[in-house]
Amino acid sequence: MCVENILKDRVLVFCYASMKDGDTMMKIYETDRLHLREIDESYAEKVLQYYDKNREFLKAWEEYRPEGFFTLDYQKKKLQKDRKEFAEGKIIRLWIFKKGDDTKIIGCISFNLIVRGIYQSCVLSYKLDKEELNKGYTTEALRKAIQVTFEEFHLHRIEAPVMPRNLASIQVVTKIGFQYEGVSRKMLMVNGIWEDHMRWVLLNE
Repeated sequence: MCVENILKDRVLVFCYASMKDGDTMMKIYETDRLHLREIDESYAEKVLQYYDKNREFLKAWEEYRPEGFFTLDYQKKKLQKDRKEFAEGKIIRLWIFKKGDDTKIIGCISFNLIVRGIYQSCVLSYKLDKEELNKGYTTEALRKAIQVTFEEFHLHRIEAPVMPRNLASIQVVTKIGFQYEGVSRKMLMVNGIWEDHMRWVLLNE
């Protein structure tokens, strides 16, 4: 089933695909060139292929990978956990596909550490296939994912931690409208090193 809603003079198209158990639905959001999908463990092989291909490229920007991460069993369990945490309202994770090629993952956008109550906030992370850089896909996907997060999930504040040397990400968040709020020293461990991160914030207003 596909539904079209007019939101702020733009068309937000989202589709629902049934999971095997028939009890919950997986969402698909469209942009001009991309599909952003919520996925289940049936996509584990595609996720593993993505991570394996980009293993060295992502190492400089992401957290330590535990033993067994690059196995099919690990990815199946991780996707099952993601589905559970999505249902509990703890995360929103959307995987990026090119339109016309839903067999290959080219990236992922995650809204983590969702806090409700008086905060209504989350922390953003994203990644893209090393061969798909400099094509505008990251910005295109983020604009849609942020629209969904604000308009469908009603979050108020998105924080994007970015390492100072990650000039490409700084350019992306600036283009989208994030505002710089300062630096958190040794905020996250990346590739075995505690790294400073700039705090970039976008408000739903």
